[in-house]
Amino acid sequence: MIELPRHGLGGAPIGNLFEEVTDEQARATVDAAWESGVRLYDTAPHYGLGLSERRLGAALAGRSGYVLSTKVGRLLVPAAAVAGAGRDADVFDVPAELARKWDFSRDGVRRSLEESLERMGLPAVHVALIHDPDEHVEQALGEAYPALAELRSEGVVQAIGLGMNQWQVPLRFVQETDIDVVMLAGRYTLLDQSGLPLLEACAERGVKVLAAGVFNSGILATHRPAGTFDYQPASGPLLERATRIAGICERHDVTLPQAAMAFPLRHPAIATIVLGARSAEEVTANAALWSRPVPEALWEDLEAEGLLPRGQSS
Repeated sequence: MIELPRHGLGGAPIGNLFEEVTDEQARATVDAAWESGVRLYDTAPHYGLGLSERRLGAALAGRSGYVLSTKVGRLLVPAAAVAGAGRDADVFDVPAELARKWDFSRDGVRRSLEESLERMGLPAVHVALIHDPDEHVEQALGEAYPALAELRSEGVVQAIGLGMNQWQVPLRFVQETDIDVVMLAGRYTLLDQSGLPLLEACAERGVKVLAAGVFNSGILATHRPAGTFDYQPASGPLLERATRIAGICERHDVTLPQAAMAFPLRHPAIATIVLGARSAEEVTANAALWSRPVPEALWEDLEAEGLLPRGQSS
């Protein structure tokens, strides 16, 4: 069974998620994560049409002792448009020189991983995840999973699983296959514990969970809640709830993002929190927060105020 570090760096922001990041800024981000003790790095072809993989591979070249995760399910193919004629329409600020093509077939999975290794310039990855098979569940179960199981048996990867923004499909994989890990984004946070059935199944089966999206895309990223929840403008009730949580955090000298980082790791199934960052400053700020202890009384108070379900403080 693969050992997973406590903290990971999510590679979407250095793939120009929402806005452009220079090569120098991306390298500084990875370097800062390394200096902060981060030893798990997650990326995907989807992130910036391969840009995140290229940047991460370059930054990790020559280093050792880390865990690297990438994903399969989207192949990158030449775009029909003239190179450089437009920007990617899928929230990444990169030239639309390539297009994403869903492919959860055996050959597609193997090709995807080979191309990822070529982009990164690295001989291997440790973890391969089936990425967002929401509309392709049966093919992912029947073809992508067996392909990854083959790669695991061949020693090409150490661990396999899937990464999604929902918990229902991952639960099927935990129940029906022999996966090692699940990356769950946004479904076990201070504001959303809907993924608890999946976590309970993972704990029972020995499947490790990487918790991503712990800030729910932004609302929990600052002590004064604002911005988005799951990439949509946060509603009034959600902002009110997050503000109440922040107020209780203040009583315990804890900030809202600090509590958001600490909360998922309280569940025994969760091995790692994966935090995206687009700058060295963000990485350093996150590291300063996760290194500070959170008092047990905070979780008890959140339960007492009805802001966490009973049983989440243990």
